[in-house]
Amino acid sequence: MSHTIHDKAKLLGRVRRIRGQLDAIERALEAEAACAEVMRQIASARGAMNGLLAKVVEDHIRTHLVDPEKKPGRAGPDATDELVEVVHSYFK
Repeated sequence: MSHTIHDKAKLLGRVRRIRGQLDAIERALEAEAACAEVMRQIASARGAMNGLLAKVVEDHIRTHLVDPEKKPGRAGPDATDELVEVVHSYFK
């Protein structure tokens, strides 16, 4: 995944925030927090993971699947944007 080197700092920042969210879930469970609070924290962490996955998938699509310079004859920018939009819709 050499293309991730460009966004390495941002991706690592996301991972660190997710780690913090998971730590918060663990603390909430240890403290026997209310179910609603734990579920909210879990949903937030899941959303963050989905966002990270969507970003990596989007970069993969743009870099390896539809880059016209590397893969002549592949779909154009409109098809790329449409594909990325469809992928993002599945991560909501």
